[in-house]
Amino acid sequence: MPVYRDEAVVLRTHKLGEADRIVTMLSRRHGKIRAVAKGVRRTGSKFGARLEPFMVADLQLYEGRSLDVIQQAETLGAYGAEIAGDYASYTAANAMVETADRLTEAEGSLQQYLLLVGALRSLSRREHTPALTLDSYLLRSLSIAGWAPSFGNCSRCGKPGPHDRVVPQLGGVVCEDCAPPGTAHLDAATLGLLGALLAGDWASAEASGEFSRSKASGIVAAYLQWHLERGLRSLSHVSREVPPAL
Repeated sequence: MPVYRDEAVVLRTHKLGEADRIVTMLSRRHGKIRAVAKGVRRTGSKFGARLEPFMVADLQLYEGRSLDVIQQAETLGAYGAEIAGDYASYTAANAMVETADRLTEAEGSLQQYLLLVGALRSLSRREHTPALTLDSYLLRSLSIAGWAPSFGNCSRCGKPGPHDRVVPQLGGVVCEDCAPPGTAHLDAATLGLLGALLAGDWASAEASGEFSRSKASGIVAAYLQWHLERGLRSLSHVSREVPPAL
């Protein structure tokens, strides 16, 4: 059975038997991997906390008949403890890894892997508000998957913007001619925030107000649900509280 190495971020784990665990990971080169970590739940396990959710590791695995088996694991990014220590970061990270699990398959996507690792690293370092980091990640992850939203030109006919009506089912903003009857107008600040989150313009995103952040999060969630065909279980638990200014 061939042995291979890869870098991977742990998405979720499940108990197997008395001491083993099934680990679902997004890898750098092999896409999504499900593998068995034998004896990992024992107190003296050589893997320890290296294969917990949100951790990034360099792995050696060998191919099994149904599941691969993890032989070695060396930590590359120890983000789990820092993320778990903050409720807002923890809930945001859970939504991120669930999204990655739903959007990626065995063929792999280096862009998805790098995006997720970067987002988890940012959460662990408290670089930005967790809710903003999550919404930016969701928009970018959907874009990599082929569902890039438009917040400038009309997503239906391409008419140059700006436009102030957003329809998630149509791919973003739409002009007056393409907008379905009854489509509500969206304020410029919220549209600006959505564009900033998609582009990674953190200066503009951090300068946004609480009302715009709340509206933008709702639109991002609706857009995600439309393309995934059902919502994320973890998204309802995400903390949207804005931390107090220092």
